[in-house]
Amino acid sequence: MHATAKTDDAMINLNTKAWISLAGLMIVMGLLLFVPGGTVYYLQGWVFLSVFTVTSIFITLNLMKHDPALLERRMRGGPTAEKQPMQRLIMLATSIGFICLLVVPALDFRFGWSAVSLSGIVGGNVLVMTGFYFISLVYKENTFASATIEIAEGQKVISTGPYAIVRHPMYASASIYLIGMPIALGSYWGLIVFGAMIPFLLLRLIDEERFLAKNLPGYVEYQMQVRYRLIPFVW
Repeated sequence: MHATAKTDDAMINLNTKAWISLAGLMIVMGLLLFVPGGTVYYLQGWVFLSVFTVTSIFITLNLMKHDPALLERRMRGGPTAEKQPMQRLIMLATSIGFICLLVVPALDFRFGWSAVSLSGIVGGNVLVMTGFYFISLVYKENTFASATIEIAEGQKVISTGPYAIVRHPMYASASIYLIGMPIALGSYWGLIVFGAMIPFLLLRLIDEERFLAKNLPGYVEYQMQVRYRLIPFVW
């Protein structure tokens, strides 16, 4: 009885932390959009923020129901969570890049540097939703998809689902929604930020591969089985 009660309390605490974390993220993202944008009448910002929020809520609810352990792992992310100095630096750079993916389009909107057509904005939001959908498939297939580079107890190589196509479907999926963000926000200048983030994402991917090949049994064989890291038939 006590064990069940403790488990229920832990679940409630985890879910509460997840909702608080998500609400905090949405507030910060809103500030990063509308303060640099100089107005709350930034329609592209509201639409994007709504899409990002709704998809994040659905993914969070799904993890709460089906894989709370993965939800807990995903909440332990960010530069300070990494164990290696190089990974801390890479995560710091990508975190700054994510901030700039919001701020630059907001400034673009404020000063009219570029203009994306309505169909382009819709397409950008579709890319954001598509990226999140593929991320949900990764979560479904791999309960060990931690936000940090580590080996969890009982972790094994996953070679099914999206992992049968590329070795890093999480990075591939994230890239889809990241490139969609500035377009959804009505900015072509924001694509420069995405371009600047790519070297850091690739560095993280390559470093993670070295770590997994060294520490996760069967990963070297998996590398031979699935040849492409990020883009099928390309790399």
